[in-house]
Amino acid sequence: MTRILGIDPGSRKTGYGLIDIQRGGAVYVASGVVRIPDDPLPERLKLIFDAVSQIASQYQPEHMAVESVFMSKSAGSALKLGQARGAAIVAGTHAGLPVAEYEARKVKQAVVGNGAADKLQVQHMVKTLLRLPAAPQEDAADALAVALCHMHTMQTLMQTAGSGRSRFRRGRLTIS
Repeated sequence: MTRILGIDPGSRKTGYGLIDIQRGGAVYVASGVVRIPDDPLPERLKLIFDAVSQIASQYQPEHMAVESVFMSKSAGSALKLGQARGAAIVAGTHAGLPVAEYEARKVKQAVVGNGAADKLQVQHMVKTLLRLPAAPQEDAADALAVALCHMHTMQTLMQTAGSGRSRFRRGRLTIS
C-alpha cells in the first residue's frame, strides 16, 4: 500500500487530500481545507507549513504531490500563491517526503479526461473515482485530484519501466 498526500495550495485556503493505492486502485483516506485567517503573509505561511506538517505526521504518507502555480491576472496573487506552495513543499520535504508538482491542466486531464475541465467536473469525478457519498469541498476535491494524478503518473512510470521500453541515460529516466 502506498499513501499519497495531495495539496492544492492557497494563501487563504489550502486543500489537502489523502489516498491509498490498494490493488492498483485509489481508496479515500481523508481530505479537508485549511482556512487561513487574514493575518500578515508571514504568519499565514507559517500556518500552512504547520498544517501540512501536522497532516504528514498524522497520516504518514509516502509521497506528496502539489499543484503548480498557474499564471494569474495579478502578479501579487501569483507571488502569494507561489509562497504558499513553497511553505507546503518545505513542510513535505521536512517530513522526508518526495514532492511532485503537476500543472492544473495535467491534473484535470488525468482525473476528468479534459485539461480545461471546470471545478464542478473535477468534484464530480473525484467523488465518482473515490466512491464518496458526496462531493468534497472544492479545494479538498482539487487536492484529491492532485493525489489521483500522482497515482496515475506513478502507475504509468512503473508499467513503462516494467515493459523494458525505458532506460536511464545521464541520470534521467527516458521512456521511448
